Amino acid sequence: MPKTIDRLIQYIKYAGLSARQFDLSIGAGNGYTLRMQKNKASIGSDVIENILRTYPQLNLVWLMTGEGEMLKSNNEELILDFNQLPVDKQKEIEKIIEKKIKERQEVELKQLLSEVTAEIERVQRERKKD
Repeated sequence: MPKTIDRLIQYIKYAGLSARQFDLSIGAGNGYTLRMQKNKASIGSDVIENILRTYPQLNLVWLMTGEGEMLKSNNEELILDFNQLPVDKQKEIEKIIEKKIKERQEVELKQLLSEVTAEIERVQRERKKD
């Protein structure tokens, strides 16, 4: 049966962090998380408090028992701050935004080209009349 440390490792992978990055982010000593995993040890309550303070979107019930979802539900707390998202999710969002911007620019460019072409044709017709 998976222990709290196993679920924590799962969350670290989900967040796109290395164990070292995670340890530093919660103020734990270098190698803390991997040492706990290797020894199948329990995580201290002070460390859990630091984890929840640093990663408020993490569902405490899931972390401790494995029940429910890894992240808090929309009703509990949304991750509204882009900077709180895991780095890999930030990059994924940035790529989607860049793609959408490029698509819109292409549509606008085609529309502008069409308008300019129509204007040139109108001016040429007027010149022929004169």
